[in-house]
Amino acid sequence: MRAVVQNGYGSAAVLRTAEVGRPAVADGEVLVEVAAAGLDRGVWHLMTGKPYAARLALGRPRNRVAGMDVAGTVAAVGAKVTRFAVGDEVFGVGRGSFAEYAVAGEDKLVHKPAGLGFAQAAVVAVSGVTALRAVRIAGRVRPGQHVLVLGASGGVGSYAVQLAKASGARVTGVCSTAKADLVRSLGADDVIDYTTTDFADSGQRYDLIVDIGGRSRFARLRRALTPRGTLVVVGGEGGGQVLGMGRTLHALALSPFVRQRLTAIVAVPGRADLETLRGLIVSGELAPAVGATYPLDRAPEAVRVLEAGQARGKIAIAIGARIPNGR
Repeated sequence: MRAVVQNGYGSAAVLRTAEVGRPAVADGEVLVEVAAAGLDRGVWHLMTGKPYAARLALGRPRNRVAGMDVAGTVAAVGAKVTRFAVGDEVFGVGRGSFAEYAVAGEDKLVHKPAGLGFAQAAVVAVSGVTALRAVRIAGRVRPGQHVLVLGASGGVGSYAVQLAKASGARVTGVCSTAKADLVRSLGADDVIDYTTTDFADSGQRYDLIVDIGGRSRFARLRRALTPRGTLVVVGGEGGGQVLGMGRTLHALALSPFVRQRLTAIVAVPGRADLETLRGLIVSGELAPAVGATYPLDRAPEAVRVLEAGQARGKIAIAIGARIPNGR
């Protein structure tokens, strides 16, 4: 089968398309014929081996197939799988989704809504679950609160804006000039262009700040919070190249000594969260924002776009014939 693999850590240049064997399926696993895969920052971290602690944990990649987010059709099921059958359309998280076939644990998949395209379904799991946990679990958003989303035009941010809005909050998104229209289309009540306006100096105070960009100092973030507000640090961006946990540890260490609540998340997608997202998609409260779709052999180009911060919403990688190739 065709797949995007890497033999070492580095830039997008380490990625190449190759013929590899179809993955084997264990008793509790599902083999998915991949229609589309999603691109997220986790793929970039695994490609580059940054933070460097990841290299110690993972070792040297050898023909490792890239990709985690997946959508497609069940091609085979393990002996202990009970929730899926051959022919079911599914989405979730698998191993090596930048390929014609990928394997996923049964508890990492849910059925794809009938009205949702494969490219849209492919970009839900990783970023959607991260946003769900940031806004509703760690952030404890409530109706009537004012929420600020830093990095509102990216993968996680595009979901965070919608989830906060669906929870009854007033939402302000921070993004660049070129992406302001996207953030408004996601439901943001207000948009701050970071190229012209500093959110921390606007005088506005927020009940919840979801910090996805990882570039703002904690003093500035806290200045924009209400006295009892909550800051949620998402992921390891800006956390250092060795451990990648600098901002997370800083937030958790500082929180007991201030009135504001400072916390962080590292989300691991599972069935319960995926079912929640599926329900929100079916109800119309959540819609994946796919800004571009690339064919499998252009996956390195897609990664470069993500790395440069040029992605609008999510990027999908088309693998199956049912997804139009190209942007």
